[in-house]
Amino acid sequence: MWLKLLLCGLAIAFCALLGKFAAGKYRARKCFFSQLCDLNERFLSELKYRRTPLPDFLKTCELTGDFRKIVQAPAESEIKLSYLTDTEKADVRNYLLQLGRGDSVSQLGFFENRRTSLLEQKERTAKEAKEREELYFKLGLLAGLAFVILIV
Repeated sequence: MWLKLLLCGLAIAFCALLGKFAAGKYRARKCFFSQLCDLNERFLSELKYRRTPLPDFLKTCELTGDFRKIVQAPAESEIKLSYLTDTEKADVRNYLLQLGRGDSVSQLGFFENRRTSLLEQKERTAKEAKEREELYFKLGLLAGLAFVILIV
C-alpha cells in the first residue's frame, strides 16, 4: 500500500517536473530580453557619463548564457536561437550592429528610442513566461494524475 502511494506520488512529481521543463523556452526568452534591456540601460548611462570604449564596456557587463554568446560573436553572424522569432532575430541583430557605430549623440538617440520597446518586450516576455510556466506545470500535474488513475 505504501509503496503504491510512493510510486503514485513519484509519477505525479515526474510529470509535473516534465511540465516545468517544457516551459524552458519561455524562461530562456525572458532571460534573453531581460539581459538585452539591462544592456541597453547600462549602455545609455555609459554614453551619457563615462564613454568607456565598447570592448572594455562589454567586458564589464555581466552577460550570461545565449545572450553572452551572441554579443561576443561577430556582429554580421546569424543569430541561431530557436526561441526567437525571425523578426526578433532581425531586431536583435540590428541592435547589436548599432553598438559602437557613429558618434555618441546619434547612438544616444537610437538607444533612447529603443528603450521603450525593449522595456515592453521585457515585460511581455516575463508575463508570458510566468503564464506558460504555470500552465505547463498544471498540465504536467494533471497528466500525472491521469496516469496514476489509469494505472491504479
